[in-house]
Amino acid sequence: MTDGAGSVESLYPFIYQGSSDIDSVLEQARASTVAKALEAMELRAEVAARSGELIAACASQAAARFAAGGRLLTFGNGGSATDAQQIATVFLYPGDGSDGDGAGNAARPLPAIGLASDTAVLSALSNDIGTDVVFARQIAAFGRPGDIALGLSTSGNSENLLRAFDEASRRGLLTIGIAGYDGGKMAELDSIDYLFVAPSTSIHRIQEAQTTIYHVLWELIVANLAQRSAEPVPT
Repeated sequence: MTDGAGSVESLYPFIYQGSSDIDSVLEQARASTVAKALEAMELRAEVAARSGELIAACASQAAARFAAGGRLLTFGNGGSATDAQQIATVFLYPGDGSDGDGAGNAARPLPAIGLASDTAVLSALSNDIGTDVVFARQIAAFGRPGDIALGLSTSGNSENLLRAFDEASRRGLLTIGIAGYDGGKMAELDSIDYLFVAPSTSIHRIQEAQTTIYHVLWELIVANLAQRSAEPVPT
């Protein structure tokens, strides 16, 4: 395992080459930024080609659950925990200050809980039982048939996510996984209804693509709910 300085040097060698030619350094920085942006765009395009129809189908099912009173439970570790909390925030507070009018003019808040945000619960479960159960135990407590469980992992191998998906599936939740690499162990689970994979070995590119996946999923869910609200009620 390399230290932090070594890792940064490998990513940005032009900063550490000892050159005093500022124009050369700036050009290399520009080229590096452009290359990384292109990698991110290409990965997003690959995800869209591989999973676009599946994301739309998942959004339709999730919208149906929200329409019936379901809630979203999100979870992940480390940076994925931050993403999981961001997802919950996006669903709870779309950011326009409006509850929506049912005609697609503003997104209405949707019930969502970030399971990685309560440090008291996480530390208690980790200390008293073990880290493998920190999400499964919360799903067992909060999850109801008709809810939605969404977990993120860059590797797809986090044991506490695998247990959480199994628990959620047993309780009748719609399960959604977002992973990187080749999906890892999450790709082997029967308990995940929808799995979206950002096929890359770069943690940075994976997380960028995952951000796009869950924002597109949110947008499609909101659009689906708006369409449902606009449809005439059968008499």
